[in-house]
Amino acid sequence: MTMTEARKPPLLKVSGLKTYLHLRRGVVRAVDGVDLEVAEGETLGVVGESGSGKTMTSLSMLRLLPKPGGRIVSGSIELDGTDLVKLSDDEMARDWRGRRISMVSQDPLTSLNPVFTIGDQVGAPFRYHNLVQGRGPIRRAVEAVLGRVRIPSPAKRLDDYPHQFSGGMRQRVVTAMAIACAPRLLIADEPTSALDVTIQVQMMELFRELQRESGVGIILITHDLGVAAGICHRIAVMYAGRVVESGDVREIFRNPAHPYTRGLLNSIPHLGQRRRRLEAIAGQPPSLIDPPQGCRFAARCPQRMKRCDDDPPVFEVGRGHKAACWLAEPRP
Repeated sequence: MTMTEARKPPLLKVSGLKTYLHLRRGVVRAVDGVDLEVAEGETLGVVGESGSGKTMTSLSMLRLLPKPGGRIVSGSIELDGTDLVKLSDDEMARDWRGRRISMVSQDPLTSLNPVFTIGDQVGAPFRYHNLVQGRGPIRRAVEAVLGRVRIPSPAKRLDDYPHQFSGGMRQRVVTAMAIACAPRLLIADEPTSALDVTIQVQMMELFRELQRESGVGIILITHDLGVAAGICHRIAVMYAGRVVESGDVREIFRNPAHPYTRGLLNSIPHLGQRRRRLEAIAGQPPSLIDPPQGCRFAARCPQRMKRCDDDPPVFEVGRGHKAACWLAEPRP
């Protein structure tokens, strides 16, 4: 699944992204200098604990930050060479969001309106972006996109309501809404967290099929490293608003360079291995209102040293493999 050797130019390039939330109790540095790249036809997994900045990074890409406090204070988000940060809200809504960049949300039940039919809701992107006109053509377009996400007998389900679908089918409906306008980039935020294991596998296979058909770039936000290993080409590990390690998925799993990444991998149960208890990362993530000086993981790191009082730069560990840790510093 590795794409390190034949990787295409980036479809998406995020550089130095900083997104802050201005609250009464202080400024939350939710995203604090993030660099990411996604190529066409590539899946990037963004992993980390809750509160690491994964979802806020994706909302920054969509320009859907909490109002009035959420702001992108610096950095760029280039999609197909256009910096989304510089676009007006009207331009973003009219030409980009839902049209070229879309999102599959975590909870399909709250994403779907219970009082509108599935046909109306999946047809909304076609109407908003004026891609299809007329009731008949829109219904046929909705039927086609529902078929793409493997909804059985889609023509018979257009007039059904969300409560008439199972959790897995609702997730497919939300995916249909996201891909309706054939976006260039699809962000999937914990798309399998509320599903059982069997349906998780089906959803991951669906994303693979959609990618093979259209070449869409996918960002998969997840806390499940097992899911990331099964579908992603590359992984970015986030901690306290920053990317602490990134690289090819096989390289990350075989040779993790950051202690936080190793801690995440050691906390996963492995089939066939007997352990008395799973390993856990001690402590809690730091406050992003007043983050510590130096390495933000230092207080929880079993390999902490004096040098960790200084903020580590990003070191090149291998080809396309980077880590922000003093332990990864090349030795002379």
